[in-house]
Amino acid sequence: MAEHKRQNLGRGLAALLGDEDDEAASGSGAASAPASDRTVPTAELSPNPFQPRRAFDDEAIATLAESIRENGLLQPILVRARPGDAGYEIIAGERRWRAAQQAQLHEVPVVVRALGDREALEIAIVENVQRRDLTPLEEAEGYRRLMTDFQHTQDDVAKAVARSRSHIANMLRLLQLPDSVQQMVQAGRISAGHARALLNADDVEGLAEQVAERGISVRETERLAQQVKQAARNGGATRDGGKTAQPTPAGPSDPAQPQKDADTRALEDELSAALGLKVRVDPKGQGGKVTIEYASLEQLDGVVARLRDPAAA
Repeated sequence: MAEHKRQNLGRGLAALLGDEDDEAASGSGAASAPASDRTVPTAELSPNPFQPRRAFDDEAIATLAESIRENGLLQPILVRARPGDAGYEIIAGERRWRAAQQAQLHEVPVVVRALGDREALEIAIVENVQRRDLTPLEEAEGYRRLMTDFQHTQDDVAKAVARSRSHIANMLRLLQLPDSVQQMVQAGRISAGHARALLNADDVEGLAEQVAERGISVRETERLAQQVKQAARNGGATRDGGKTAQPTPAGPSDPAQPQKDADTRALEDELSAALGLKVRVDPKGQGGKVTIEYASLEQLDGVVARLRDPAAA
């Protein structure tokens, strides 16, 4: 059952548009009926209620509409029949449909698939993520829904969208932010990297506002968060009278002790929590080294047991 779930999630949009051979498509279980290519009135299509995107870029849609006026709609829209009427519900391609409306197309090419609600959500999320069409918060929420609604693991999701598992984990961490900070990320006032640097900081909302107003870098944001935390431990005194902390200029880096970004430190915390031991991650180029500290051979035996059989640990 789990293997079927992974295959279904990882098939991708190309398979649903008929780019795989019939044998592969029939064996995947993604649809109970073959694809049907046709042209339908634009007015008969309606948006996908499972669409992970929260906002559409009006300028980008206008640019796409102009291209459609010049060249037509080159890629069909993936749809399913709406229950109870003659219309169709968009599974993938809502941006193209909106642009086609702006271009005043009366009909658009579609591929009709017989899909359930679960498959419709999975495809909508995977298609948008693969096309880099989502904001960081939309991407994170899509991953969360794939995991919570359909019991996919982080590894399943990572394979489906061609990302690393650490990328999935780091994106999901954005959902731990206060709503106001999530809105700042969604609006582009701060980046996802800035937000992750503030995750474990004191007064996340206040610091996020400072970061947005000053336009400082992610590394400077990390230092700012550390300074505020240290000031709180020292009784609340900050470098400028107790209200804000200014990031200190970057000094010369020690090549033997390279600075770690927020994502690397988060991975250290995640590994430490999973193993119950202190873990240090030392990046080096594209790779690095992981060090696990243990106090006894019994603790090390416990780590080995977890690696061999995570479910039994």
